[in-house]
Amino acid sequence: MTQPVITRRSLTASLGALAAASVFGFTGCSGDEEAPAGSATGSAASGTTYKIGVLQLTEHAALDASNEGFVAALDDAGISYEIDQQNAQNDQPTCQTIASKLVNDGDDLILAIGTPAAQAVAGTTSDIPIIGTAITDFAESDLVASNDEPGGNVTGTSDLTPVADQIELLRELIPDAASVGLLYCTAESNSLVQIEMAEEELDRAGLSHERYTVSSSNEIQQVVESMVGKVDAVYTPTDNTIAAGMATVAMVANENKLPVIVGCDTMVEDGGLASYSINYFDLGYKAGEMAVRILTEGADPAEMPIEYLGADECTLIANQATADEVGIDISGLADAEIV
Repeated sequence: MTQPVITRRSLTASLGALAAASVFGFTGCSGDEEAPAGSATGSAASGTTYKIGVLQLTEHAALDASNEGFVAALDDAGISYEIDQQNAQNDQPTCQTIASKLVNDGDDLILAIGTPAAQAVAGTTSDIPIIGTAITDFAESDLVASNDEPGGNVTGTSDLTPVADQIELLRELIPDAASVGLLYCTAESNSLVQIEMAEEELDRAGLSHERYTVSSSNEIQQVVESMVGKVDAVYTPTDNTIAAGMATVAMVANENKLPVIVGCDTMVEDGGLASYSINYFDLGYKAGEMAVRILTEGADPAEMPIEYLGADECTLIANQATADEVGIDISGLADAEIV
């Protein structure tokens, strides 16, 4: 299928000015104060500057792009805001500490990027609106009562990827594969959702499969090495731990000619073979639009269904250098973005 090409600006460039404008330790919206340097100013006529806290689980390109998209949506809406950017570096206790800080600061809205980040914030406040993004299944993660009717103070955008298409891509590129290793982190509940979907597709295709799990990034190299000679290909979903350590996955797998089909575009850019991927900038942008409706129109998160990107917003992407290294012909992917 023909898909749009993903484009992203540098997160550093988008947020650099905002970092200087981050304000800590005061509560509520500021009435008639002039918006700080780096903030959007289109809502100056309303005299409202919104305080927005951001808790990002860890640094990797997909989550960074979601963050960037969210900020772009705020800017495009022309609202005035002050933003407090926080990153937990993939550490759950740090998530809890930051969540408490943002709640105690009295932010008007909190963006949580990644499931553990959203769980930490949701467990800290039932009053402040929370927008989550880069989360596969909000209901399965106990963040909402249901994805159609959240029912509380949490809503947002899901990064549920086209798992069936990704498994079909694996079969197309590695037609002789008989066994598939499924790589993910056990600490991420939404990864298990995708793994179970992948297992259903592999069963349907008559391919054997085995789970290979890590509990932290420190285990990635050893676990990937353990797959060599035991499986013909690897599938890994949009797992934050694996995505952050994708360079390590690729280093071991590619050297051993073990092709890896991955959950998102940034994992391809970091050495994975190929993916059908959502656009994480667009995902964050959609979350930002939801935030604007909450802040400026009084929209209630309880009544805002979880939003998704459509199939026509996915991109087929492949890595030529990786294909050459593992000996896979990707010339047949006529509609793919090649990196």
